[in-house]
This record gives sequence, structure tokens and C-alpha cells, in this order.
Amino acid sequence: MLNLASLLETSARAVPDRTAVVLGVQRLTYAELDEAARRVAGLLHSRGIGPGDKVALSCPNLPWFPIVYYGILKAGAVVVPLNVLLKGREIAYHLADSEAKAYFCFEGNAELPMGQEGWSGFDGTPGCENFFLMTAAPTEHSPITGTETLTAALADRNADFETVVTESGDTAVILYTSGTTGKPKGAELSHSNVMLNVLTCHKLFGEVEHDVHLIALPLFHSFGQVVQMNAGIASGATLVLLPRFDAPSALALMQRHAVTFFAGVPTMYWALLETEAPDVDLSRIAGNLRIAGSGGSALPVEIHRRFSERFGVTILEGYGLSETSPAATFAPRGEKVRPGSIGRPVWGVEVDLVDKDWAPVKGADAIGEIVIRGHNVMKGYHNRPEATAEVMRNGWFRTGDLARRDSDGWFYIVDRAKDMILRGGFNVYPREIEEVLLTHPAVSMVAVIGVPHDRHGEEVKACVVRAPGATLTEEELIAWCKEQMAGYKYPRIVEFRAALPTNATGKILKRELRDAEGHVTEAVR
Repeated sequence: MLNLASLLETSARAVPDRTAVVLGVQRLTYAELDEAARRVAGLLHSRGIGPGDKVALSCPNLPWFPIVYYGILKAGAVVVPLNVLLKGREIAYHLADSEAKAYFCFEGNAELPMGQEGWSGFDGTPGCENFFLMTAAPTEHSPITGTETLTAALADRNADFETVVTESGDTAVILYTSGTTGKPKGAELSHSNVMLNVLTCHKLFGEVEHDVHLIALPLFHSFGQVVQMNAGIASGATLVLLPRFDAPSALALMQRHAVTFFAGVPTMYWALLETEAPDVDLSRIAGNLRIAGSGGSALPVEIHRRFSERFGVTILEGYGLSETSPAATFAPRGEKVRPGSIGRPVWGVEVDLVDKDWAPVKGADAIGEIVIRGHNVMKGYHNRPEATAEVMRNGWFRTGDLARRDSDGWFYIVDRAKDMILRGGFNVYPREIEEVLLTHPAVSMVAVIGVPHDRHGEEVKACVVRAPGATLTEEELIAWCKEQMAGYKYPRIVEFRAALPTNATGKILKRELRDAEGHVTEAVR
């Protein structure tokens, strides 16, 4: 038997009165968090949801997230975390594709109306039968007509629920990721996948009596979810939640709560260093901080240097994907940092380089595609055996990322073999954006590419050929895209062209479009 919920249960027994979660003035102890999760599990059981059933969750970094996450696991069901920026049509796709039977969705606000988008997506998904609206303040009266609040659903429900027995190979979480073709695919991670990645994190970062994590990474993403939430809960840490990252707030929280562990993407570190915070004592932050971890893309040497000077901590860089639970390589603690490197394989994991035919690439500094094998590799893509077979062979997972390996076994990302765009730490798959753009009546042909951007790493650009007679403007198309797609996906830059470059077979040559690009400092928001 192995259920990921045991991470919470073990800490609730060991340190029941310790603060587990902090959001502003709100605090939950480990005993309170575990009790709340049991109530959610009981609710799901009462609605006929049990082992193997899929349950979707849309929630920012709020106490509701771990409550519902572990509640789903306690019921023996599978958690399907969704990006909080998704629009109704995208939510409907994820609910249907995952075969979700229930959906927990936070209400959001005027700026990010998650509840309305979620209700719209749920309403368009016949197979999903239960919708629970999580509200900022407890209320039994829903702000969205026709919906049931989670507060009302949990009213008078006791916490007398025994965690369902699951096996190590059973699916615990489905994380949606853009793959090599088509729409996002759900990577199935077993209880064992995630549990062993948690143990790997403890080996990487060490365990102390009481860590304090600042969680600025979104919990729906594998980095924040596994490396911080699950690993932190397992060690009895206190999780300080930041629903939306901004550097002044992050620094203030790091000082107020004596944060010892921070993880982020490179843009976050850039912002922390660029922010003027006169009310913050950086020496106090530096005195408490023991771990700073980064992933998503390589950190510039200058950021490494400046952060180390200001905070007294060397940033540890790593590499992983949703399909690898996520940690696959990391810079070893205590060793001199090698800027630009993603480190060496983590405990229990093999990493190699291969060519397009899976043949090993040998020799120091030779470039090949990264393949990974170990306890962290997913079971496969949900209901997509063909897509799984394309990337899996003899336990090896093909990442689509190109890298080189030095003579000491440290890896360095060279390029992405796929056309994936990495904007501010989020993966954006061009084909999905192109398919939406092509539904606009004024768009005849389109190619979406990533262009270098000072702050976000890459920005999304659409190269568009207008339909004959169309007078569509850049501003009009961007505004339309903003309504159709999640905030991290829609193009901020549009270039109208008479034609797109193609090869002899008619395939659009995106490389020529990218080669023609310069560096972008700012773009439409």
C-alpha cells in the first residue's frame, strides 16, 4: 500500500500543532489541514467518487489547494490540477480529456474570473457531474448562479474518514503538458513516482527540524507542487503561500516569516534583484535563507553572482519535466556552481544523450537529446498509447531537449528540439495557439514562434497572413486572442506578412522566422 496522502498524515501525527500553511493572517496547523482534507474525502465518497476516479482542481496558491489536493488523494481518486489561467473552452477540453467526474474551482476575482470560466467549461462537459466553487471567504451562498460552494457542500460533514488503500503503481496525479503534437496531454504520475521524487528532494536539499518555504511557484505546476508542497509537507515544513508573485511581496514575506527555502524560475530571481525594497532588511533574509532552487531555463552568470553576494546563498539549478515528476537533474549541494548547467542526475535516475534513432551519443561536449530513466518517469500519457510509445523505449523517456555533457557528467541545455515556447516559466505549444488563431475569419495562415524577451525569457509572436480583403489590425487580433486563451498563451506580438516561408513540401519554415527576429524588451500585455 502507498498513498501520497500519507505525507500529510505522517506530519499531522508528528507535529499536529505546527503551522502547516500560512496565507496572510490565516494559518492552518497540520492537524487542521489533515482534518479539512478528510472532510473533502468524505464529501467525494458521498458523491460516489472513489478509487481511480479523476477530480480536477483549479486553484491559486491558497489553503484550499492542499486541502482539496490531499482530500482527493485520501478518497483514492486522482488529482488533475489545472492552470488557473485557462479559459472556458480550454477547461472543457481538460475535463473531458481527463474524464473528470468532479471539479473544484476557485471563484477568482474581477481581474481573473476563474469561477465563471470554470463553470462555463464544466457546463460544456457532460461527463463531469460535480462542481464545487471554492470561495475566498466561507459562504454557503454562491456568487455564481447554479453552483454549489464547497463551504455548503462540507457543512455538517465530519472528518471521520479512513484513507483509501492505493497501490504504489496507481495513478495519483495527472499533470497536463504540451507534447510533441496536438493539444495538451495528461502525464500520469503514480503514487510511487511522486513519493520517490519527494525523497529525492530531501536528499538534494537536506532535512532540517523546521523549514519555512515561500511558495511563489504555482501549485498546479509540478515544480511547486512536488519540490515544495509535497516535499515540504513530508518534512513538517511551514508553507507560506503567495498567490501571485511580485518581488516586493515576496521579499516582505521572506523577512516576516524567516523563510529558509525559496524556489523560482529565472524571471523571479531577476525581479528580486531588481526591486527596491527600502522597508526590507536583506541581511535578515540572507541570515535565514538556506536553499534557493531554480528551474525552467538557465540562469545568467550575473544573476548567480549578484544573488550570492546579496543573499549569501548559491542558487541550485535543476532540470525536469511534468513527465519526470519533475526532478531529473540538479546541481549538487556543496559543490561549486557551474552557471548554465542543470547539474547531474538525481538519486536513482539515469540521464543520457541519444541521436534521433535512439543511439547513444558519446564523448565530452557531444550534443544529443536528453533521455531519462528511473523512478521518476511517468506511467504514460492518459489514454494516448501512441503518444506514449513515441517518447518511451525500454523505460527511457525522450524529452525533446538537446544538451551536452562535460567530462565530469554535468549537463548543459543547448536547445529545445521541439518548437515549445517557454514564457515566464510556462510552456506554450505553438500548434495549439495556431489552431485557435485559424478559427478567426480574418486569419488565412499563421505561424507562432517564440522570440527572445528580456523579462519572460521568450515572448509569443504570431506571424499572420490575412484572409483576402481582411483589414484586421494587430491590436484587434491581440484583444481577440486575450479573450480566447489563457494569459500566458496569447500572442503579445503580431506581424502581418504577405506570405510565410515554406519548403518544397509546403512546411512552414519557422526557423527562418526566428532567425529574422531581434530581442524584445517589452510587448503588449
